[in-house]
Amino acid sequence: MGTVSVIDHPLVQHKLTLMRRKDTSTNDFRRLLNEISTLMAYDVLRDIPMHEVTIDTPLETTTASVIDGKKLVFAAVLRAGAGIADGMLGVVPGARVGHIGLYRDPKTMVVVEYYFKMPSDLHERDVVIVDPLLATGFSAVAAIDRIKEYSPRSVKFVCLVACPEGIDVLHEAHPEVPIYTAGVDRELDANGFIRPGLGDVGDRVFGTA
Repeated sequence: MGTVSVIDHPLVQHKLTLMRRKDTSTNDFRRLLNEISTLMAYDVLRDIPMHEVTIDTPLETTTASVIDGKKLVFAAVLRAGAGIADGMLGVVPGARVGHIGLYRDPKTMVVVEYYFKMPSDLHERDVVIVDPLLATGFSAVAAIDRIKEYSPRSVKFVCLVACPEGIDVLHEAHPEVPIYTAGVDRELDANGFIRPGLGDVGDRVFGTA
């Protein structure tokens, strides 16, 4: 069975609570999304590969560890996944960014892909798929399916809020893909929304509600 890491740092939980509030403005919601994504990046990237380089300090020559940000890809599920990618780029500015356009048909719940653009040589890269919500799990599975067609070195899935139903669907399809989230909420309702949830994150980020 796959793993679920709930990032319970007080700063992450505080900002998630502010984002949940229905009276949080579009401007504040967008800012909080950037901030919480930056904070979550520290846990998500805890095991990112490193290598040694030789550098000159003001006193002597030594060896030290660095990451190769160019080997890291943030794959943002549109629309609102781009906001998470932007926040994580704050700590790994050298990372590449790809985009996956998916939407869920409101009647059939079937996931439809309308856009896919990734950096080249994905088989040499570690991919972090970012999507604000893990609700039904269908979009997450579709995104991972597409990424795996290019045989990346590794795949992780990051969301702000998940629910048990979505976690089960993702791990049934891709048990080796770890999930990182700020919270696991109670349930998925009959309309496919997480309860208590955040609402429609895309609408709240872009002010289109």
